[in-house]
This record gives sequence, C-alpha cells and structure tokens, in this order.
Amino acid sequence: MSSDGSRPTELGRRAPRVLLYSHDTFGLGHLRRSRTIAGALTELDPNLSALILTGSPVAGRFTFPDRVDHIRLPGVTKLTDGSYASEALGLDIDETTALRAGLIRAAAENFEPDLVIVDKEPNGFRGELMETLAWLRANTNAKLVLGLRDVLDEGETLAAEWDRKGAVAAMRDFYHDIWVYGLESIYNPLQGVSYPKEINHRMHYTGYLRRETWDHGPDVDVEPYILVTPGGGGDGAKLVDQVLRAYEADPTLSPKAHIIYGPFLSGDTRTQFEDRVAKLEGRVISLGFDSKMENLIDNAVGVIAMGGYNTFCEILSFDKRAIIMPRKVPRLEQYIRAARAEQLGLVRMLDPDRDGPGTDVMINAIRALPDQPLPSTGEYPDLLEGLDHITARVRDLLKTSDIKAAE
Repeated sequence: MSSDGSRPTELGRRAPRVLLYSHDTFGLGHLRRSRTIAGALTELDPNLSALILTGSPVAGRFTFPDRVDHIRLPGVTKLTDGSYASEALGLDIDETTALRAGLIRAAAENFEPDLVIVDKEPNGFRGELMETLAWLRANTNAKLVLGLRDVLDEGETLAAEWDRKGAVAAMRDFYHDIWVYGLESIYNPLQGVSYPKEINHRMHYTGYLRRETWDHGPDVDVEPYILVTPGGGGDGAKLVDQVLRAYEADPTLSPKAHIIYGPFLSGDTRTQFEDRVAKLEGRVISLGFDSKMENLIDNAVGVIAMGGYNTFCEILSFDKRAIIMPRKVPRLEQYIRAARAEQLGLVRMLDPDRDGPGTDVMINAIRALPDQPLPSTGEYPDLLEGLDHITARVRDLLKTSDIKAAE
C-alpha cells in the first residue's frame, strides 16, 4: 500500500483516480453515461477507481461496476415555469446550489482525482462547478475533460443558453479536452455556438458508447417482445399512450409489448396506464424500472423509444430495429438525433407533424418493424468505438501504461 492507503501500480505510482460529475436534475442520461465510462476505465485498469457525483434521485437503485462508487448531491427539480427548487430539503435554490457546490469541492479535495470528466455542463448546474474547477487548475495536476453527447440542442437555442451561462468561457479556461460522444460526420454538438478556434484542437470525437449486457440482469421473456422505453419516463406518457392505443385498436397486433415506464413516470398517469395494460390480457406487460436495461433490449426483437442518447447507443450496440418517436420540447436534441439517424438508415422515426398523429401510424410502424433494415446495415458500421477511444485518450492524458489499450 502507498502512504495514502491506495494500491500502488506496478510502476510505483499511486493508483489512478477519476472523478465524474453528472448534474442530473431530471432524467437518467447523465448518470448512465458516466456509469458506462467509469465502468470501461475500471475494467481496463485493475488499479483505477472512479467516483461519480450525481444529483439523480434514483442513483441508489443502480448497480455500479467494481471500483466505481457515487456521491448523491442534494436533488433539485425543475418547476413548470422553468425555474428550479430543492427536491426535498427546505432550502431555496441558491442555498441548495451552494450546498452542492461545497460538497463537490470537498469531494475533489479529498478524493484527489488525476482526471475529472464533466458531463454536458461546462460550469455545472447554476455554476456550481466553477469554484472547484478553478481550485483544481490552481492546485493540482488533474486533467479536466468536458464530455458532450452527440447532440445538445438546436444551434440558435444552444448558443443563447451557453451565452447566458458563460459556458464558452468555462470551456475555454478550464478544460484540457472536450470529448464528443459521437461522430463529427454525423453531427457537431456545438453547431451554432461561437467559440475560439483553439477549442477545435482540444475536441476529440470518440464515437458512440458501446453497451454490454450484465451477467446478472432481469429475467426476460422467452416469447418474442418489443421493448417500449421512454427513458427516465418523466416526459414519456405520450409514447406509452400511443403504444397502448395501437394494441387496443388492433387485437391482432404482435408481438407483445414490454413497457418499462421509467422511475419518473408515476402517479395517476401510471395508474391509468396499468389499468389499460391489465385489460390487454398479457398482450402488453409493464414494469416500472430496471437499472439493467441492456439485458431487456438485447433480448427484444425491436425497440420503441423516444431516442435519448443512452437508448440510441443501446439500439446500435445490440443491433435492434427501432421506432423512435422523439420529443421536441423543451429541447430538439432527440428530434435532431432521430432525424439524422433515419437519414442514415439506422432507425425509423415517427413524427406526428410529418406522418400524422393517428393510431394507425403506430400500428403500421409496429407491423413493418420486422422488415426494417438492421442498424448494422446502415452507412456507418463503425459507430461504436467511443469507449476504446476514451480509454486510449485517458492513457495519453495520464501518461501511464497502466490503462491498457482495448483489445
């Protein structure tokens, strides 16, 4: 053991430590992406440890890979007027943000990371990362990385948001690298944003993040099924309703549907859906949430989803025919991703403005699902090299051979 209690590497250095920040005010995307990256790094290096800072209220329901742990930051929730409030504490949003910022700073000081990976928000939720980023740059040799999903939002909207938050300045002043978890030939997530040309030299397009099944996953049906997933479920009621309407209107529609509501689809809406599911007498079954969605998708004959980043990666990873019905508010992220993926022959998109809102549209899409091309037959067969590229880049940043190159 080294003097600080950590296991030394074979070269005598302290074992590498990676801190990942995932603000997660709503939904699961940031946490799931951070968990995937952390798991890839610890799997390839038997010495590395990873700690995820997350605001997700359901973080404790996830299974984390070996040598990956998490700290739950006090939760915040977005109100209907677009403002934020503390999820559970009797504090106003400024007090909650200050508390989160203090916990982030304490975690960074005590964990002493060699690498920090920040998901999506350059300066954190309401600027809560700024003090820690400045401290890390001034007092440590830690490498700071900003990780961006393939699509953030429509360019003009994103530019206005980033200008308001001072995000470009934070990206310029603090980060050694900017990783884009996609391909430049498919989409540039900073399209529309004005940023210094020097940033281009720090940008690395990794490709999408491949997903694997879990050894001990959920029990799956032996009968063929279509998996229906609205992600976290907080804004997925429309998708679930459309699928249920299709099965209610056409008693011959098959195969059966397996709906995973997500942890944030609850209350009266969930109760009403459950009543409708019961009346379909086994043609549709449902489950609230499972942290190991990879196994359920792997065993499905097809997927119906809203097309968030993680679900899209899973569709590609397990080569599943998919119907994507993306949301358009409050962001166009899902719509941009789905429209581009449809152009490339990777998925089929259902857009009510283009295809019409009728139940028959969903029925026909489900019936046509077996005849859709598999994603692997599309124009981009090498989409899923993201984790390999991340591992190689981390090895370069940390200047160590302890993190092995992917096989």
